[in-house]
Amino acid sequence: MKNILKFVGAVLLVAVFVVITLMAYLTIDEYKPANVEQVEIIGNEGVGTETDKEYTFVTWNIGYGALGDNADFFMDGGKMVYTADESRVRENLSGIARQVDALSPDFLVMQELDRNSSRSYFIDELERLKSEGEANVFKYQSCFAPNFKVSFVPLPVPPIGRVLAGETTYSSHEMTSAERVALPCPFKWPLRTFNLKRCLLVTRFPVEGTSRELVIINLHLEAYDSGEGKIAQTNMLKELMNNEVAKGNYIIVAGDFNQTFSNIDISKYPVLEGKWEAGTINVEDFGSNFSFIYDDTYPTCRSLDQTLTDADDKTPEHFQYYMLDGCIVSDNVQVNNVETINTEFKCSDHNPVVMKFVLKSE
Repeated sequence: MKNILKFVGAVLLVAVFVVITLMAYLTIDEYKPANVEQVEIIGNEGVGTETDKEYTFVTWNIGYGALGDNADFFMDGGKMVYTADESRVRENLSGIARQVDALSPDFLVMQELDRNSSRSYFIDELERLKSEGEANVFKYQSCFAPNFKVSFVPLPVPPIGRVLAGETTYSSHEMTSAERVALPCPFKWPLRTFNLKRCLLVTRFPVEGTSRELVIINLHLEAYDSGEGKIAQTNMLKELMNNEVAKGNYIIVAGDFNQTFSNIDISKYPVLEGKWEAGTINVEDFGSNFSFIYDDTYPTCRSLDQTLTDADDKTPEHFQYYMLDGCIVSDNVQVNNVETINTEFKCSDHNPVVMKFVLKSE
């Protein structure tokens, strides 16, 4: 019995040592970005941006190429950690590139794009989409801002491992500036050490014949906090938007808000019993300078509590869908059309949203 107790004690001591060592490493290695950082713009300079000309804009959370219709995810009530094998990740990325080619946008913002992550087999998805896609938007400028940068995420079992992921903006138009603007992080130590550090990717495009800029803000707001994170991040976004309005700039904010706009009737996609419920952005809090743009013909997001392929009933009365993706535009941006593209969530747990817009001349 004494030997057994010694063995158990030794195992516990080793386990404690491993946990302490891991937490010390994660604390030292924690990603601690500055409030504002310049982001490298790569690629060839694009064409100029003009007023009174229609452009196509697309926003899409691509689920790091691993959250197709065959996936569920443990954080949403599913079982999977690694949600696709390498072949399926490459297949998803090819499908995403083909869809972008078909839409042929001038401006493209993406969220949950991996560049060096265990969960997507260390594929640089920014470069992979460029090599797969034929659209002009892939041939010119792009930039990347990390919001998930951890050498090793120790949870759950099996662990997520290494993650480098974030937001990417592509454009066939001249991009003169790109900044990573840090958003408030609601998590405390030790969760903070291996959690997301959300941000805004703010890109600027000079508008020909004017002193103004088109400012595109790419975002992916908090999902798994208790609510205070979303509120703080939304308030910071609002302040930045108002500062740009005061300069007379054109503003497009787009991405995965992980919230629904208050001007959307979500009864079309009801929250089912026991499912995650999105928060709400009150559009009236933003004043009269902005319009909140969406299309609810199809949902923009599906729940990952179960796979879509195995669902017996895919109707909104029995499968959980959401409206989380859309755009906010300043009142000097004329929106001609907005459309949620029904991809049947084949390649991602989000659908792309397409907006046709014109920058109004003075």
